[in-house]
Amino acid sequence: MTEPLPTVALIGAGSSGIAVAKALHERGVPFVCFEASDRVGGNWVFGNKNGMSAAYRDLHINTSRDRMEYSDFPMPKSYPDYPRHDQIAAYFDSYVDHFGFRDKIRFETKVAHVGRRDGGGYDVTLDDGTTQAFDAVLVANGHHWDKRMPEPMFPGADGFEGQQLHAHDYVDNSIFEGKRVVVLGMGNSAMDIAVESSYVAETTYLAARRGAWIVPKYVFGRPTDQLKNDPRIPFKLRQRMIHMVVKSQMGDPTRYGLPMPDHKFGEAHPTVSGRILDRIQHGRVTPKPNIRRLDGRFVEFDDGSREEVDVVVYCTGYKISFPFFDEDFVSAPDNHIELFRRVFHPRYPDLAFVGLLQPLGAVMPLSEAQGQWLADYLKGEYALPPAAEIEADIHADQEAMRKRYVASKRHTIQVDFDDYLYALDKERRAGAERARARGFALPVPARVGASDEDAVAA
Repeated sequence: MTEPLPTVALIGAGSSGIAVAKALHERGVPFVCFEASDRVGGNWVFGNKNGMSAAYRDLHINTSRDRMEYSDFPMPKSYPDYPRHDQIAAYFDSYVDHFGFRDKIRFETKVAHVGRRDGGGYDVTLDDGTTQAFDAVLVANGHHWDKRMPEPMFPGADGFEGQQLHAHDYVDNSIFEGKRVVVLGMGNSAMDIAVESSYVAETTYLAARRGAWIVPKYVFGRPTDQLKNDPRIPFKLRQRMIHMVVKSQMGDPTRYGLPMPDHKFGEAHPTVSGRILDRIQHGRVTPKPNIRRLDGRFVEFDDGSREEVDVVVYCTGYKISFPFFDEDFVSAPDNHIELFRRVFHPRYPDLAFVGLLQPLGAVMPLSEAQGQWLADYLKGEYALPPAAEIEADIHADQEAMRKRYVASKRHTIQVDFDDYLYALDKERRAGAERARARGFALPVPARVGASDEDAVAA
């Protein structure tokens, strides 16, 4: 008699969740995907009903169409190199319908709590109070929704007479019309919002907490992220080459009044922008150092200058959080979480995470590869290394990240796009050999007496 496959609860139907759902669906792994919204697409659905999307009205992706698309479902060639959010959301809808798994997604169903059962498996409690049992849980709830304000908040913020908001709450530049605006941050959102403000605001200031390398969207007439980046070439050599290319295109940041980065290219997440330097050169965006304090209608900066300001936008990132887990079970304090290859929990072989990484490039192809890997695992066609090897691998990964990246809450899940895929492919092949040696045993025993239908019943 064939052993039943483990039943799976997949949390989230954003761009990462649907990539996993597709892999499980095609491989015959029984699963239910729980999605709080009324549609797929997660962060790329402007005005998403679940309230978790950071998309704003004029958002375009900063990775190219060909770099972002799933391997077996190309984006339409009619799309521009850098599509709008609505085009990307439509692409995700088409992906789900093309591969035929929409019926596996329970829309407008929020997961309230996930508790591990004695001996393995999970009780998944939904927002309607019902509870279902599953053998494994896969988490794809995203990491760009739980906004992080400056820590600590600036002196005088409580008494500031203007408007303060986080980038997550930004909708469009109508709020800046004729106003004096400060945008705090040097990441993608900060520069995009500063650019949008610059077309309608009386004045736009871009305040920097630290310097960042700015990457143009095009180099040599091609989208920058399509330049060859062979992971077999030593990183230090690639780092020097890319740094030379970026600097030849953009020049020294200090020429534009921006702070010089305190790190080499590749040691912090760079910012992709094709417009910010143009707006600075035209006098429509004025660089400033970090905010020192807020004082009534004024903002004081670290250089002692003071400006009267109407709106302050904090582009200060997000917290990695899992509201459905008890904090003492799984959490990410200071955005720190240790997983095997950014997917498998080292203590619980029936718990995994998808899309919980930050590449220079799109996360979608990485989540697609993770989904295929998880499908291998759940079918017994991939076996994890021994626990000691997993712990050693996680330690080595964390140590390498500490040595390379600027210490900040932004650089806890960083990966190189091509390097990650290359290493994951090697690990999948190694795990396939381990599975063969073990006789392709299923990794997570199905619950005794439960049929697939029972486990995934609505």
